[in-house]
Amino acid sequence: MAIRKIILLVIWVAFVAYTLWLAPLDQADTWPLGWKLLTLQWDKLNAFIPVIFSLMGVWPMIYGAMMFADGRMQNFRVWPYFIGSNFTGVICLLPYLILRKSNQEFYGQKDKWLQFFDQRSTGIFLLVGTIALLVYAVTAGDWQDYVHQFQTRHFVHLISIDFCLMCLIFPITSLFEDDMARRGIKDTRIFWAVALLPLFGPLLYLCLRPPLEETTSEQSKDSEIKNKFIHSGI
Repeated sequence: MAIRKIILLVIWVAFVAYTLWLAPLDQADTWPLGWKLLTLQWDKLNAFIPVIFSLMGVWPMIYGAMMFADGRMQNFRVWPYFIGSNFTGVICLLPYLILRKSNQEFYGQKDKWLQFFDQRSTGIFLLVGTIALLVYAVTAGDWQDYVHQFQTRHFVHLISIDFCLMCLIFPITSLFEDDMARRGIKDTRIFWAVALLPLFGPLLYLCLRPPLEETTSEQSKDSEIKNKFIHSGI
């Protein structure tokens, strides 16, 4: 576990340093590009760029679908990291993955937000949306121009790397393994099938995984006491 956290920490430090070195917000073309992305003026851009930008919103949802159940078992709130990851990607996501303690239990009732993330229809919606985005990129985008922009525009360069890091860290963190355990999934073949299929593996997992089981208040109290003993090392 310690080795995983060290790897994640090294990735975080390296990417933060690389982002500061490139300083994309200092570039004259960053704000006009960002405005076109936010105002959906996609017809004025190479389709690959808004698609990658949009997929950087899909990834936090994938992680969020596991983080909010996991966050119930942690000693700090998951909200700041989830919201931050929607704006800065792994820069805000990785601190949560580094600071969290591995926990394979869930107790209590699911609130409306957790119900939203826990239902399979959310995963299906994300999967269909991702497929639509990729079809748009392939049919309307110019790959050679994208490669050129990746090499010359810092903003495009960084969001592309950020997307790749989102894929890379998914099997490294224990977040996915803990989510499987909470749902009674013990087949390691499922882990590797999901982990080795970037983006679509996690999306299919969200579509097919069984829902979390809720517990009564008495069961929750017993589980909470047990969880405190585990975290305290007793």
